[in-house]
Amino acid sequence: MNYNPLKELINRKNKGEVVGIYSACSANEYVLQAVIEKAAKTNSVALIEATANQCDQNGGYTGMTPKDFRSYCLDLAKKAGLSENRLFLGGDHLGPLTWTHLNEAEAMENAKVLIQHYVLAGFTKIHIDTSMRVADDDPNAPLSDEVIARRGACLAKVANEAYKELLKTEPEAIKPVYIVGSEVPIPGGQQSQTEDTGMQVTKVEDFKATVEAFKKAFAEENISDIWEDVIAVVVQPGVEEKDAGCTEYDRSKAADLIAAIKEYPTLIFEGHSTDYQTKYKLRELVEDGVGILKVGPGLTFSMREGLFALARIEEEAFHDTDVETSHIIDVLEEEMLKDPSKWLKYYTGNDNERYIKRKYSFSDRCRYYMPSQPMQTAKKVLMDNLNSLPEIPLNLISQFMPIQYTKIREGLLENKAEELLKDRITNTIDEYLFATHQEKLVQE
Repeated sequence: MNYNPLKELINRKNKGEVVGIYSACSANEYVLQAVIEKAAKTNSVALIEATANQCDQNGGYTGMTPKDFRSYCLDLAKKAGLSENRLFLGGDHLGPLTWTHLNEAEAMENAKVLIQHYVLAGFTKIHIDTSMRVADDDPNAPLSDEVIARRGACLAKVANEAYKELLKTEPEAIKPVYIVGSEVPIPGGQQSQTEDTGMQVTKVEDFKATVEAFKKAFAEENISDIWEDVIAVVVQPGVEEKDAGCTEYDRSKAADLIAAIKEYPTLIFEGHSTDYQTKYKLRELVEDGVGILKVGPGLTFSMREGLFALARIEEEAFHDTDVETSHIIDVLEEEMLKDPSKWLKYYTGNDNERYIKRKYSFSDRCRYYMPSQPMQTAKKVLMDNLNSLPEIPLNLISQFMPIQYTKIREGLLENKAEELLKDRITNTIDEYLFATHQEKLVQE
């Protein structure tokens, strides 16, 4: 009754089947709609994760608590015709991420409240991330596996107690599964991506040491009974997005690490920053035991491409008319220049290089500016203008969104601005569905 369907990833792995799942790490409305609607259309499942800085007990930068976010996603699922049991919600980087300026005691108290909120809201995939230093950690020394695991086990215990509390009011609530690890990429991407210094694959001995440290910490917290609910360990298989592309997966470099997961029949790997890998590389990752593929910027990058394409169509369609166009591309640039805090540390180079990166960098820092009021206003003008047309001109769609043009001609896509935008995001989703075969996780 309380079985978590994500545990099926373990069962499939042990049967030698190539089945994984992609995790959409985004709070963007169009991304969420595209993910959920695609799952409904393909009779599959959807995994959506909110990060600790997007949603927390105080609202995060989205203004939503975990409960708010879950309600929002469930509403989208209902509209799309996706049953609730096919929508999996996760909490990403749950730990002291946004309180690293505080000492351990205070930072961890905040993190405990955070994880309680996620579990009590009904999130069933909990990524515990205590890999970051807090104020009273030695700034010149890396955190030990023991410290990371001790803090992680503390949060796992809190999560387990919160689940027991949830059962009192929701006796059929799905039991959470946990993701742990110590080699966790920085949320939001690396800073100052000026050169490729070479992506280091997690060493086998480090992976094994992490597992043993967490198992020991769970035992010391008297929660060994929920170790079976830990289904994945975050490792670095050698992938990362960058300004102008990505570090592509090379399975030969990860061969030793991949072989090591076979020694752990209750675990799979979780891979962060799989954005921009080709669909064939994504499938190789799943074949090699990376059963959970995290993607964030890759989805919002597609959304931004779609918005820009629609903006170009808008400018052409209303050229030499009295209609005031959205100027949404210019508005985005103005917003990013007005508040450079979310991109300045990430984009280096001269003025022209930074100009290009603000719009087109694969690390996609512009996603943080999409919720601003000027961008929301510009987006509404864009959509209203295009939807006021009897039909968005097919020749313009062919010029700026050729894949969507073909789908319209084949009767697979409605010629509406929002549908064009969501379908552009679906181009990226399709790459992940090719790799994961996640429709096999459907529970009837």
